Amino acid sequence: MLDFTSALYLDMRHPHATLAPWQQLTTGHPAAFESSPAEEQAAQAIAQLLGCEQAVLGASTLHIFWDLFHSLSQDHISVYLDDGTYPIVRWAVAQVATNRVPVMGFRKHDVAALEYRLTHSPHPARRPVVVCDGLDPASGRPAPLERYLALVKAVGGYLVIDDTQALGVLGQRPSTTIPYGTGGGGTAAWYGLRDPALIIGASLAKGFGVPIAVLAGSQPCLARLTRDSLIRVHCSPPSAATWAATNHALGMNERRGDWLRKRLLQNVRRFRDVLVQAGLRVDGGFFPVQTPRLGTQAQQIHERLQAEGIRTVLHRERGGSPAQLSFLINAAQTPQDIDHAAERLAAITTHNVPQRGRKVRNHGQVTGL
Repeated sequence: MLDFTSALYLDMRHPHATLAPWQQLTTGHPAAFESSPAEEQAAQAIAQLLGCEQAVLGASTLHIFWDLFHSLSQDHISVYLDDGTYPIVRWAVAQVATNRVPVMGFRKHDVAALEYRLTHSPHPARRPVVVCDGLDPASGRPAPLERYLALVKAVGGYLVIDDTQALGVLGQRPSTTIPYGTGGGGTAAWYGLRDPALIIGASLAKGFGVPIAVLAGSQPCLARLTRDSLIRVHCSPPSAATWAATNHALGMNERRGDWLRKRLLQNVRRFRDVLVQAGLRVDGGFFPVQTPRLGTQAQQIHERLQAEGIRTVLHRERGGSPAQLSFLINAAQTPQDIDHAAERLAAITTHNVPQRGRKVRNHGQVTGL
């Protein structure tokens, strides 16, 4: 069975034998009681990777964003929520909305809509907190973070990013030949953004293959969060195994990350090339979530591919839109895997199978995301 359902984009795996040993999974203490050397090592390394002054780690993005918005709500804030924001962050925002924090939405990636919301706010005395995902996996487009940040700074607010999709994939200094950039530090690094008004949260489960989450930002912001934290008082920290896997992942990223990202890009290019030659349009740009435009046939094609031994993701966007079918590309898939899946999709949808053994053009050269 060929699997195109896993979001382990770099195919980072952390077998027990590759990890630093541990004597016990947990100490029995809450996260606020003490931090281990492994935790401090991971926090320092990932803060540096994200270009932030400080970072804290937690069991999940729900934990870290719950704590973040609890801490921010101690101030006099209002929240402006990009419509493309992932549900977990929305749940964290919802808990402060019950405490009379105003929450207003605006259209996904629409700078003008956000500017209008900020300049016509019914709560001008409150500090604005703008919330968005760093990257939209459906289109492969990064959010306009530079322009969001400029608007936020003009009114003394914060920009909060959920960068789970981009962490490990995007990085600093992108170019036409290396559109992902280098380092894997995420969308803010891709834009070259460093600012005290910027707060970055992300899971490491996709890009780095570890079920742990990070929250990074300025030293004053993180100091306040740890002071106000309820999660760190009432919940256990990640296990010793998770800390070991986190540090292993960060070391692997430093040693081999750019090579894995290059391999991932080649696979995405190869997949798109086959489908374009067959006359199919594909959403996702050069991000590893690739969504062919199949109209109303997505479910039928999903079932047909499943019967042929190819697993894909069948999903719906919010708002009751028709089902869509996506292929999640990763760095471990072989050229033969990519060709077979793309050619079978082309055959099913267009009855136009590209010839095997064709010369696939220019997989290392791209024009951008």
